[in-house]
Amino acid sequence: MDPVTPQDFSAASFTTSTNASLSTPTQASTLRKGGYILIKTHPCKISSLSTSKPGKHGHAKLSLEAYDIFTHKKYEELSPAHANVEVPVVTKREFLVLLVEREGGWLSLWDREKGETKDDLKVPEGEVGERIERLWRGEEGEVFVTVLGAMGREMVVDCSVVERD
Repeated sequence: MDPVTPQDFSAASFTTSTNASLSTPTQASTLRKGGYILIKTHPCKISSLSTSKPGKHGHAKLSLEAYDIFTHKKYEELSPAHANVEVPVVTKREFLVLLVEREGGWLSLWDREKGETKDDLKVPEGEVGERIERLWRGEEGEVFVTVLGAMGREMVVDCSVVERD
């Protein structure tokens, strides 16, 4: 058997499915308010956009303002309307809360699609985190969290309760 060399692990030796892509190229002119765009590797939700008409020496330009979906930091982007921009693949999934750890603030979640537990997310700070903890300690029913994912990152963004029968 031949020894494994660093060249065996070069980027060229791996292939990925297009379904596994973290973003997709999209023509800038098709972007809309409420949609998503990748700005400087940050997945952002578009809050406003405007298109300038083509000038004497140029093409129409798209100017937009967007907020990082994880940090809520504001970003601005200017792009020719005909150019391709990267749009992140954003997922939104619901999980059943099995446990809220008091120490460390980790969540233990049940992934109903895969039939397995997920233990790599923390209770978010702020109002959503407080609500998760309050609902979890109450007797109102089963607590579900909504997890937003993009660019290999995930975050709990909402929670709800389903009353027990």
